[in-house]
Amino acid sequence: MSIEAVNPATGESLRTYEEMSPAEVESIVAAAHEAWLDWRRVPFADRAELMIGAADLLRQHRGDYAGLMADEMGKPLAGGRSEVDKCAWVCDYYAERAEEFLAPVSIETDASESFVGHQPLGVILAIMPWNFPFWQVFRFAAPGLMAGNAAVLKHASNVPGCALAIETVFREAGFPEGLFRSLLIGSGAVEAVIEDPRVRAVTLTGSGPAGRAVAAAAGKALKKSVLELGGSDPYVILEDADLGHAVQACVTSRLINSGQSCIAAKRFVVVEARRREFEERFVEMMGAKKMGDPHDGHTDVGPQARPDLRDQLHAQVERSIERGARCALGGEIPPGPGAFYPPTVLCDVGPGMPAYDEELFGPVAAIIGAADEAAAIEIANDSPFGLGAAVFTADAERGRRIAAEELQAGCCFVNDFVRSDPRLPFGGIKESGYGRELSRLGIHEFVNAKTVWVR
Repeated sequence: MSIEAVNPATGESLRTYEEMSPAEVESIVAAAHEAWLDWRRVPFADRAELMIGAADLLRQHRGDYAGLMADEMGKPLAGGRSEVDKCAWVCDYYAERAEEFLAPVSIETDASESFVGHQPLGVILAIMPWNFPFWQVFRFAAPGLMAGNAAVLKHASNVPGCALAIETVFREAGFPEGLFRSLLIGSGAVEAVIEDPRVRAVTLTGSGPAGRAVAAAAGKALKKSVLELGGSDPYVILEDADLGHAVQACVTSRLINSGQSCIAAKRFVVVEARRREFEERFVEMMGAKKMGDPHDGHTDVGPQARPDLRDQLHAQVERSIERGARCALGGEIPPGPGAFYPPTVLCDVGPGMPAYDEELFGPVAAIIGAADEAAAIEIANDSPFGLGAAVFTADAERGRRIAAEELQAGCCFVNDFVRSDPRLPFGGIKESGYGRELSRLGIHEFVNAKTVWVR
């Protein structure tokens, strides 16, 4: 079996890698476990020095890594450079904060001393997607390694070069040999890795079906899992919103990573009093975005990561139109090579359409009218997903109330688009998964909160 990296902008093969054998996988897991036995006792200050070194390497090679992402999954260069910078940020953040986050917590009881300590679990398996091939890995690896764990990475099969490049970053930064390794394996080999007794937990970012499969395998093995799955994020635009700002934020969010982001805005729920004006401005701004070669610095929207994903997205658009949606922009596969799909806007979207009920993982926006605030909130929550949501209003207190009390999602923003930040917990509810990454909560996911009682 082999793993092939294909350029989605041209369709040409970049490189073919041999899939690792079960014996090679076993050897890597064994080496990670051996490295962890020593790493767990390394002082935080020494771990931090290495993590800062990893951040420095990322910044030094940001152009190379951005080019690699453009080649393997079609990310425009500006987005790739920003992604690498964010990875460096999360490394610096946990290098500075890990010891504080994991300090023992004293609790007064009838003991002479009682406290909660935090100890690393061991080898953590990370199963990561192609859409942010560096960031998704580093937002797990930085807190995971700083907590004293080891890691093995099963990356998406279309970005093997990115997986090996990340492994090289940690090796060249001076982390112990074997502490972080990439597994070049297919999905069929994952369950055996989860079952390995040296693997203590698993984290996955990916689709709902993948999340269900991994959660079932982890549950069968009685192992902790953290899942960050899909999203169909609603953005509520109320009658008093600053429409110029709202449209800018909505378009920016919808086209992040050429629309291939679980946390991107996907459903735009607009009160009827402003819907027509919002549609006109939104379509105009979406239509002005340039689609093309991800290596061109002027490109806003690159190709979709694979032709099959582009075709699946187009089928969702066609079915939505068949069921009554109005296509105000795009909606056609362009001629020529590559997995391109243009910025597309569907209006008059309602229940029973894929654009309303499903996640559209590409540059397709669904605009939905709502009678008033209450109806808009009801529509926003009418989804099996619950990753992110936003509300736009001139009344900040009104927005705060809606975000804090009404919207059903793990991340709710007011008057801005949703994004992850190392300082804030990130994750979803409902079919968007469970557990949290980033912040203090993220580093606590894969440690043993141990009660110690002394007389």
